[in-house]
Amino acid sequence: MGYAQQGSPLTAAEYLAWEETQEQRHEYLHGEVFAMAGAEDRHVTVALNIAMALRQHLRGSACQTYISDMRLHVEAAKAYFYPDVMVTCDPADQASRLFKAHPLLVVEVLSPATGNYDRGDKFAHYRRLASLREYVLVDIDRRATDVYRKGSDGLWVLHPYAGEEAVEFASVDLRLAAGELFADIGEVAEVAAASPPLQGN
Repeated sequence: MGYAQQGSPLTAAEYLAWEETQEQRHEYLHGEVFAMAGAEDRHVTVALNIAMALRQHLRGSACQTYISDMRLHVEAAKAYFYPDVMVTCDPADQASRLFKAHPLLVVEVLSPATGNYDRGDKFAHYRRLASLREYVLVDIDRRATDVYRKGSDGLWVLHPYAGEEAVEFASVDLRLAAGELFADIGEVAEVAAASPPLQGN
């Protein structure tokens, strides 16, 4: 999550009206507004790879795939977030223009600035969504994906995938090959790995 904007706390309605006038995206939590940081190219590429695969897989169904410009409303947490990717099949979401509130799948691509938050507090907020069945965290540097899947007993279970393993999105019955998920970032990752570490003074 980015830095908090200064000013008086906003109601949810005030936030939505204000956000429509902003060039930069902001998340909202308990009356506070947080500016969203920009993402590096690998982050954007992986998010698009996943969104495109989901959109193609779900074409013709009642489910819709959304990328990071669509807000997710977590009413129980009094919050609005911008997930990297989410899928909803709920008719109420189809009728909602400004935000979605009933996703069954949410994906976050990790970054150094937000990784701990995505794994911790943000996941705690997302778990308050009754509709959510899977929460997916993609670590580009480790080329690994953690899928948290909600069981019939209500407990969340971690299903880790690494290396060349295909990632299973059980909530939408999709298996995504690692090569497709991480497509078009290989050269960037190799250059980064080959770069020598900076030496301190």
